[in-house]
Amino acid sequence: MNLLHMKYATVIAETNSINKAAELLYVGQPTLSRAVKELETNLGVTIFERSAKGMFLTPDGETFIRYAKTVLNQVDAIEDMFRKGRVRKTRFSVSVPRASYISEAFAAFSKLIEKNTQAEIFYKETNSMRTLRNVLQENYKLGIVRYAENYDKYYKAMMEEKGLENELITRFRYVLLMSTESPLAKKEHITYNDLKDKIEIAHADPYVPSLPFAQIKKTELPDNSDRRIFVFERASQFELLNQNPDTFMWVSSIPQSLLERYGLTQRECEENHKIYKDVLIYHKDYTLSKLDNLFIEQLIRAKREVIDGNKDMVI
Repeated sequence: MNLLHMKYATVIAETNSINKAAELLYVGQPTLSRAVKELETNLGVTIFERSAKGMFLTPDGETFIRYAKTVLNQVDAIEDMFRKGRVRKTRFSVSVPRASYISEAFAAFSKLIEKNTQAEIFYKETNSMRTLRNVLQENYKLGIVRYAENYDKYYKAMMEEKGLENELITRFRYVLLMSTESPLAKKEHITYNDLKDKIEIAHADPYVPSLPFAQIKKTELPDNSDRRIFVFERASQFELLNQNPDTFMWVSSIPQSLLERYGLTQRECEENHKIYKDVLIYHKDYTLSKLDNLFIEQLIRAKREVIDGNKDMVI
């Protein structure tokens, strides 16, 4: 079996598109099509279902891609092991939501790594859909998935089906983040109606997963603002909130040091009752490493100090 063809198939599976895969791989579309056809012929199975919306894995295809990822990762590991002059490094990887208590935990974790430890550290902030993909397909060892509690049964069933361990980190309600100079900060009580004429700063990719075996609509907080600015990067979000008193953002609780650094404050909205969960995930057959456990210790510490320490967040 051609390893290069296996690589092509994994990229097509990630993008659900021959066109996008061709762009990423710098390979012509006919070459990719022939590679997939050859794989399917050799295996005697259909790997992809073709449609106008793209290319999606069949059940046999999902099994093939899972094993193909393992094979390709093992090949990479062998090359790393025997590459002349290459020092083998410890690898830590985690995919997480954009949450300040988690980034604070990661910063504390980075300070505790022993100086003689040769390590490559990967910290990816993204949405739940991509976190699941990173853990299932991209060799990320840990992930933190954030979702509304009303989707709990869906997520637990999906994690069981995909062979993922899941451990609850915290349950919380979102609070409002704003400049200390915002008119909202001066109100005794904040309602949804108070947000109507303000600008909401929002993550640009808030969607929950929509996997081949289940369909699920995106879940968001109430549509309480007529104007939104979508931003991927958290520091830019904080700068916007600081510079424009007419902006606000829904967030999990923010560390006090960060609030002071950017001149921000967080307030409860009494009409918001939706509960969210942050859940740690990893493969059931994966044994947590020393670095994994060190990060989880800091994660729990930050959760207790930031989330549990904020009375507005406690469920």
